[in-house]
Amino acid sequence: MAKIWEELKGLLREKLPDKSFSLWIDPLQVLREEDHAIELVCPNKFSLNWVSENYLKLIQDNLNRHGRENYRLALKVEAPSKKAPPPGILNAPKQLALINVPEHKKNGFRSLNRDFTFHRFVVGKCNEFAYSASKALAMNASMPYSSLFILAKTGLGKSHLSQATAHAILQSNPALRVYYITAEDFVNEMIFALKSNRIEEFKNKYRRSCDVLLLEEVHFLSGKEKTQLELGYTLDALADERKRIIFTSSLLPKDIPNLTGELSSRLTSGIITTLEKPDYETRAKILQSKSSEQAMVLSGEVIDLLAKELTGDIRQMESALSCLKAKSELLNARIDKDLAEEVLQCHLPSQRSITMDDIKSLVCRYFNVDPIILASKSRKKIHAFPRNIFVYLCRQLTAMTVEQIGRSLNRNHSTILYASEVIDHKIKVDKKVKNQVDFLMKKLMEGKQ
Repeated sequence: MAKIWEELKGLLREKLPDKSFSLWIDPLQVLREEDHAIELVCPNKFSLNWVSENYLKLIQDNLNRHGRENYRLALKVEAPSKKAPPPGILNAPKQLALINVPEHKKNGFRSLNRDFTFHRFVVGKCNEFAYSASKALAMNASMPYSSLFILAKTGLGKSHLSQATAHAILQSNPALRVYYITAEDFVNEMIFALKSNRIEEFKNKYRRSCDVLLLEEVHFLSGKEKTQLELGYTLDALADERKRIIFTSSLLPKDIPNLTGELSSRLTSGIITTLEKPDYETRAKILQSKSSEQAMVLSGEVIDLLAKELTGDIRQMESALSCLKAKSELLNARIDKDLAEEVLQCHLPSQRSITMDDIKSLVCRYFNVDPIILASKSRKKIHAFPRNIFVYLCRQLTAMTVEQIGRSLNRNHSTILYASEVIDHKIKVDKKVKNQVDFLMKKLMEGKQ
């Protein structure tokens, strides 16, 4: 019958416009031929209805010409193939991969960064308590808490510390099931479970098949009411079993917009620790550690210069060291104070200050929005996105406080913090947003030189 159907399609192709044939006839496939009945498979219900109303008689007439006048044509929709979940979703891995434990394969939703260990975490006054609390939780010391909330701005080491805790836990007991996941991935996994009728499997994974939960970037649960409710139940179940939980966030729960009071209470039921910007002594130790990892030999004079000038986050220091090494190798130059000063020119802001008005003017021109719109109550994406970009740039390039930025937009400080974190996250996952932010920063810096 398949051969006859191909011949029929050839006749139909001559009688129908190319677009009509390609869209409605060509996708049809023969399913079976039995008892004087031929079943054709349509790709979807809409296709079935359209072919039935517009082409079924034409197909039947041509079928009759092939000596099949006693055959009955039937159309049906092909059962959709079961959509496979993204890698790792709703699997119940025994544990995540761990360096030096080769007998266990990588099968977790997200794998741990092998470099994020306690051994490589530089401890100083800015992070000493967070380090100690994390290590105590990892070693299962006789502590009166089983959950830890690590608060820090981007680039200060909260992911390093949370994953170092997981590494230490698995090092002491490789049989434990450790789940490391971001809040965004948790939301996506729950949505998939709901759509595929696997919510019970989802609940079982996190409530009964999990020994340690690492939930990153919980501030992205903002406004996700159903997910917040499900997470609350999950945290209760884990807490009842004294399972260890680590949260990381750039915002305190009370500052996350549209976060329920119930979930906020659960997130802060354990120990809350903070990672502050490193002081001079800690910056010097970090620079020494990072340069050693890159096989760089830096004099005390260069370390002192970099530690004094690079007052941002750890990523700023890593970037400066990478540039310093590259420049030294490519130019065959010795790493000294002069070379370090050249590199610093690319990593330090311009001497002339950038104002909120500078940023507002550029953002409005770039996105073609009225400055009044930025301070309006509009939540449309075409207005909210430029507003969030404005907030992010103000926080990055000016010394204005969160409250001052908020007043310029008629927003409270929580909304400003959240807007900044949204853009920071988009920069990591969306190349287009990163390019836009880089372009705007470059324009602002050029305008002040």
